[in-house]
Amino acid sequence: MKTIKITLLVCLVSLLSFGAITKNDKDALVAFYNSTNGDSWTRSWDLNADVSTWYGVTTVDGNVVELSLPFNNLTGELPEELGKLTHLKVINLFRNQITGTLPKSIKNLKSVESINVAFNQLDGEIPNEIGSLESLVTLQLFMNNLKGEIPKSIGKLSKLEKLELYNNNITGELPTTLSNLTELKELLVSSNGITGKIFNEISQLKNLEVLSVFDNQMVGMLPPAIGGLESLKELVLANNAFYGDLPNQLANLKNLKILQLGNNGFSGDLASLKQLLPNVETLDVNNSNPRSALATLDAEEDDDN
Repeated sequence: MKTIKITLLVCLVSLLSFGAITKNDKDALVAFYNSTNGDSWTRSWDLNADVSTWYGVTTVDGNVVELSLPFNNLTGELPEELGKLTHLKVINLFRNQITGTLPKSIKNLKSVESINVAFNQLDGEIPNEIGSLESLVTLQLFMNNLKGEIPKSIGKLSKLEKLELYNNNITGELPTTLSNLTELKELLVSSNGITGKIFNEISQLKNLEVLSVFDNQMVGMLPPAIGGLESLKELVLANNAFYGDLPNQLANLKNLKILQLGNNGFSGDLASLKQLLPNVETLDVNNSNPRSALATLDAEEDDDN
């Protein structure tokens, strides 16, 4: 009887030390470790040790809730098993050398609130499954090699406050579904290959504070709806092919601090902007862009036809 009690005690101790995490989560972490060449990480894991000792892993009630490994020399690809960590709230893999695509299994991360995989070497398209992340507040994928269009499904992320996709190879137009993101505060898509116009529905983004589409291939006139962004502090449209007179509604942006319109084809009395927007601290209206001139001519030809 005494032997049985001792055996049970040993089993209990074992469960407390190594059972502090579910087998499902531990297996997923091991797959992640192997797929990203964990042996070469700056701070590696001892797979034979308790998961509580693993650098960058936070658990609550036996489930992994945070995976934070920035600046840690991760290489290789993100495995599909990442989607098994269904209690994750934070993924921070900033500034590593991760390649490949975002796994489609990401759709299972219903609790994740923040994803930062910026400054890596991801390629491929942003998966349509991203729209399943109903708790997501921050999505940072900037400084990668992502291509293709921004998926329309991103408009389902009703809690999203920050969307940072700049410095990739994203093409296509901004999806109008972005107008559904009424909690959005920052939309940063600079230095891509985005085309098309700024859509009228953008006025629905009442909480938007930063809009940056710098250095893309966007065209057209700035819609009067831009004046509906009353919370806007930064409006960066430089280095595109916008043209035409600026809408009078621009004067409604009383909170604007930074306005960059340079290298477009805007016309009208740009010098008066400082009077219309007295709170602006940084104003760029340098207005010479051959692409804009061509876009203007194309528009005039379309009007004639």
